[in-house]
Amino acid sequence: MMKYFIKNRGLIIGLIFLILLSVSGLVVMSTAEEKQEPCFFKSLHHTGEGMRYWYEEQGGFMEITGVPYNELDCKKCHVKSCEPCHAKTEDGKCSYSLEKAKDINTCLACHSREKVTFKIGKEKDALDIHIASGMVCVDCHKAEDVHGDGTLYRTMRDEGAVKATCTKCHPPEDEPIRPHKVHKGKLDCAACHVANTTTCLNCHFSKFLETGKRKGNFFPPIQDWLLLVNYKGKVTSGNVQTLVHEKKTFITYAPYFTHAVQSKARGCTACHANEAVMLIKEGKSVPMAEFKDNKMVSWKGVVPLVPDQLKWDFVDKDGDNWVLLKNDEKPMLQYSCYAEPFTEEQIKKMVMPFKK
Repeated sequence: MMKYFIKNRGLIIGLIFLILLSVSGLVVMSTAEEKQEPCFFKSLHHTGEGMRYWYEEQGGFMEITGVPYNELDCKKCHVKSCEPCHAKTEDGKCSYSLEKAKDINTCLACHSREKVTFKIGKEKDALDIHIASGMVCVDCHKAEDVHGDGTLYRTMRDEGAVKATCTKCHPPEDEPIRPHKVHKGKLDCAACHVANTTTCLNCHFSKFLETGKRKGNFFPPIQDWLLLVNYKGKVTSGNVQTLVHEKKTFITYAPYFTHAVQSKARGCTACHANEAVMLIKEGKSVPMAEFKDNKMVSWKGVVPLVPDQLKWDFVDKDGDNWVLLKNDEKPMLQYSCYAEPFTEEQIKKMVMPFKK
């Protein structure tokens, strides 16, 4: 035996070395796996990075406020664990549930704008067709939309951040619809099928910071117009946020998918040569929000994004009363979520009356 060991000691030592190397490799791999960060920690639901990014960077509102995002309470909605969506109590004990996560009310607890959209939609008999049909959020937004895919996205408008699209269920080539052909792929579904934009106006940031409350410090949500913006080569539905801080004013425009989808698209004349378009053609301003009789009166109808010709009144707080803010300085302007204004060529096409 000893003679065999001496004769083959090189081979035996080599085998022992390989075994030790393999074991240590498994330990290293095991440790790496244990330390691997879950996909959810990189998701937008967890990070809230979209809100921070457009607020702090890219000419965001922080240039006026000087208050970092992490000092604001906006981030409270962004979840730190599975519990807000999955945890429930049964017989006094905590358990986890997929059913709770699928419940639309779980989503609406944070996504308050959608909650308001559905409420107004019911009142106007224009509820989103999917909600009216009994669908819920997770029918379109699958696990990767909610939990992330392991990629740290800056915003939900980054390529691949949100996987849900209309065309996954509604391939446009399935039905030879004339408007689909006429626009040659330059219109997003939302441009024609989203009924309107849900927005609130004149967020009075100074009062937010002072009181810690939103109620009474902005004008309640409305659904009176639909803003059209350019986004990644297509025209789509958009939104606006107007803000005030210490008498300084700010406007940000963004693509926005209001969950107010209608099965029947709006007619051609709703956009082409409409009242807003003709005002823009004449070099006039569209009064998007006018402060009258202590109320904010909104424009009605479809409006293309031509920033210099969209007029928004700003108001300040005098105690509990709103007063028109007179400021010769133009509002600071931001295009967030990769929105772009209409081009002159696009306006020329919209000015042309529709011909059957």
